[in-house]
Amino acid sequence: MVSLKDISARCGVSVATVSKALNDHKDVSQATKQKLLQVAKEMGYFPNLQARALKTNRTYNLGVLFLDAAESGLTHEFFAKVLNSFKNEAEESRYDITFINKNLGSRHMTTYEHCKYRNVDGVIIACTDFTDPDVYEVINGDIPVVTIDHIFDCRTAVMSDNFAGMSALVNYVCNKGHKRLAYIQGNKSAVAEKRLAGFYKECKNHGIEVNQDHVIVGDYHNPDVTYHLTMEILKTGVPPTCIFMPDDYSAIGGYNAIRDMGLTVGKDVSVVGYDGIAYAQFLSPKLTTYKQDTEQIGRIAAKQLIQLIENPQTTFNEVLSVSGELVEGESVASLI
Repeated sequence: MVSLKDISARCGVSVATVSKALNDHKDVSQATKQKLLQVAKEMGYFPNLQARALKTNRTYNLGVLFLDAAESGLTHEFFAKVLNSFKNEAEESRYDITFINKNLGSRHMTTYEHCKYRNVDGVIIACTDFTDPDVYEVINGDIPVVTIDHIFDCRTAVMSDNFAGMSALVNYVCNKGHKRLAYIQGNKSAVAEKRLAGFYKECKNHGIEVNQDHVIVGDYHNPDVTYHLTMEILKTGVPPTCIFMPDDYSAIGGYNAIRDMGLTVGKDVSVVGYDGIAYAQFLSPKLTTYKQDTEQIGRIAAKQLIQLIENPQTTFNEVLSVSGELVEGESVASLI
């Protein structure tokens, strides 16, 4: 096994200099760091993680609590991309990630107990039931935590700007001349509340009175539920000209319902989604949606969590908001 001593002998520098370079200390020049890193790679050097953990009192392992009731977390493109970005940023800082759950073989334990068992340095929580007592135990524990799209007191949260995103969609639709709008919500959450508030606020700004029969509670990432709710909306006395879907994936159900009613998406009934997943651009017609910045959300979450771990005395808990962008498709007709 290649050691620091072997690298120092090859490069003609002290073991201390090699150690500092590999640990990115500031008192070693960038040129020297690059040279030593390259030699270490060529020689097949791998750091001893156990020794590193003993020295720093950290495991360099981040826990990921990433599961919702429908078990759609890793199949949901938005969350999968956020996690991938989080993983890339963590690895750049030489951290590994471990998925946290309640079971270890046949042994049942709480989420917090699993965090302790895995000895993680910190935890990111996303795409889960934030009202679960198990989650509250982690939040109230002594492990650094960053949440995504949910705010707890005294914990750092990274939020997509859902209020602004929905406002942008409503503004776009209204500027196309639409006045009869329907809204299918996702399941109750902080995200759903922010989006609904943005919907109502922008409708008010445009002088639109929302028909409450056209505001229905649905489910995220669920085309089947959205299909039936879209059917329900279209069968009302005066149907809307545009329907806001819970998200892009759910919009598949909305598209199918509109077609099964003998209508055409983007002509007879307009549709908008939310998230900006790649699949939405393969729908016909292309879906108008609001694209969330998954790259930024994941990277910021990782950076904040690592800061809380490495600099706890100078890093404070805060809520960070990440903007996205409206993606214009062909699913909204112009009524002007």
